Amino acid sequence: MTETTETYTPATTPEDVRRVACVGAGVIGGGWVAHFLARGYDVTAWDPAPDAEARLRRLVEAAWPALEQLGLAPGASADRLTVTDSLEEAVAEAQFAQESAPEKLDLKRELLAKLDAATPSGVVIASSTSGYPMTDMQTGAVTPGRLVVGHPFNPPYLIPLVEVIGGDRTHAEAVRWAARFYEVAGKSVITMDREVPGFIANRLQEALWREALHMVANGEATVREIDLSITEGPGLRWAVMGPMLTFALAGGEGGMAHMLDHFGPSLKSPWTRLEAPELDRALYDAVVAGCDDAADGRTIADLVAERDRGVIDVLRATGRLPGTGAE
Repeated sequence: MTETTETYTPATTPEDVRRVACVGAGVIGGGWVAHFLARGYDVTAWDPAPDAEARLRRLVEAAWPALEQLGLAPGASADRLTVTDSLEEAVAEAQFAQESAPEKLDLKRELLAKLDAATPSGVVIASSTSGYPMTDMQTGAVTPGRLVVGHPFNPPYLIPLVEVIGGDRTHAEAVRWAARFYEVAGKSVITMDREVPGFIANRLQEALWREALHMVANGEATVREIDLSITEGPGLRWAVMGPMLTFALAGGEGGMAHMLDHFGPSLKSPWTRLEAPELDRALYDAVVAGCDDAADGRTIADLVAERDRGVIDVLRATGRLPGTGAE
């Protein structure tokens, strides 16, 4: 990231934020709304879809039992949500804004420019983009120094991680401010030093996802077997210390050095195919049917509840429940 010469003065401190605006209220935006409400903030939200408010309130209602198990901040309430009729109204009094529009670059550029024009001076605006560099999205903003990426993981109310990075025209202070705000709001933050398409975790997820698709396409494994191989295998270790330290332990007392000496040659083995397979109709149908089979009659709502309970159990067991945020 190259720091812009534009001056930037934060409107308030991260600790003093009380009102958050969420622009875009789909699965990710709605998850952010639920998270911020649970952390005790007043939230204003806007989405252009005609049924956006009803869908958003259903999402918050469905997420609330999990949020209660995680622990609500003092004063947290779903009643502190206001859904507005316009973007301008949503951000008029915001002290932080989170954009969560669909992943279309032109749409992101246009929306961030509108947000920049409508949001009070000094207020940081973060994008939930899952892959676009901020440098590519901030091109239409008049004050791009306050635009950052705040990339969450689905659902944002449950998964702690958020990756923060600015673009070439983002001021370093805005990045620092955003990282601290997310920490205050109960997130686990990675502040990246440089822009990488897809950021960190998505690139790792994508490598696993591509290999899984290859295995389904070639009839090497079923959807059920692929998921079981992670939930009953390395996923249990990754929840504690991630892939790098996990592999270091594979080297015994010699650590990563011994692991690389011993297993390094296998990097040349044809175990993975990182190029994405062709997503033709046969593979599409096989993956969809495989997921239906693996669900074994459980609805999406059933699976969401099961996932939420499981993640909360892992967070609790490993002592990593989120903080409490605003009061």
